[in-house]
Amino acid sequence: MGLIFLCLFLSNIMTEGNFVDYIKIWAASGSGGKGSVHLHREKYITKGGPDGGDGGRGGHVILRGTKNMWTLFHLKFKKHFKAEHGGAGSKNRSTGKDGQDKYIEVPLGTIIRDGETQELLYEITTNKQEIILAEGGQGGRGNWHFKSSTNQTPRYAQPGIEGIEGWYQLELKLLADVGLVGFPNAGKSTLLSVITSAKPKIADYEFTTLKPNLGIVEYRDYKTFVMADIPGIIEGAAEGKGLGHRFLRHIERNSTLLFLIPADSDDIQNEYNILLNELKKHNPELLDKDRLLAISKSDMLDDELKVEITKELPTDLKHLFISSVAQTGLIELKDELWKMLNI
Repeated sequence: MGLIFLCLFLSNIMTEGNFVDYIKIWAASGSGGKGSVHLHREKYITKGGPDGGDGGRGGHVILRGTKNMWTLFHLKFKKHFKAEHGGAGSKNRSTGKDGQDKYIEVPLGTIIRDGETQELLYEITTNKQEIILAEGGQGGRGNWHFKSSTNQTPRYAQPGIEGIEGWYQLELKLLADVGLVGFPNAGKSTLLSVITSAKPKIADYEFTTLKPNLGIVEYRDYKTFVMADIPGIIEGAAEGKGLGHRFLRHIERNSTLLFLIPADSDDIQNEYNILLNELKKHNPELLDKDRLLAISKSDMLDDELKVEITKELPTDLKHLFISSVAQTGLIELKDELWKMLNI
């Protein structure tokens, strides 16, 4: 039941309108509370020493990773976050109350950059991982800290340190086991819709998929793995052409890359080389990932044509012939992917 619910959940949120993988937020931590200037007084003690307490710490703004989110959509309409200020110190060396921290939950795979300089600051990859985005100001020290032999009754204390504020850029890199790589209209969305419960938009024109889609592939003995349909790459994508490098970054976290090229392609080998070159230009480390080539729409091929196509394919790359429409070769595809993921 849990797996069914998760599949439905993913199919509902990973739509073009709801999937958000880039957002800017403003965060402000709380200022520290001011230290207290107080002299001890009791009924029979008219000139007691200083006993002003310290101010409380200002609240942090904290990012917390959660495995239950797959998009930054929840931050689309709420982009300003502010933590509480620390409370002021008081008599009897009483420390002021710490400001309440402000938590922002983000999906795993979120990277955080400085909103102005674009410098990479943090990366969240594990469930419940917490990162202090904006640290709260330290509380000021009360006047009892400043008592000395030459100054028995200091009448001053420290103010709290001010909090910090600024804009931060959040980007999401999907944490999927398998990433689908291919030109527009290669059949990636169709494949995802057949072997998972995802419901991507499917049509016979380029760039049908404008947002990445995630789906859970059910395997033997209730095992599962996650597959991501990345919007189609075109030649020059690494330089920003087409949908550009905005979506290439999602491939960086996939442990296995499934190249999908249709059987009716004019030159399968050339298409594969172009795709590989775009990945290399975006990030050379992508070439270190495990790769599998699937020839889609192969229901139009007979055995003789498959043999001819095989002769033109890279000899160092395992390939399979599949058809999402006819649902042929899909079991073998899942077997091979599972084996690659669990070597």
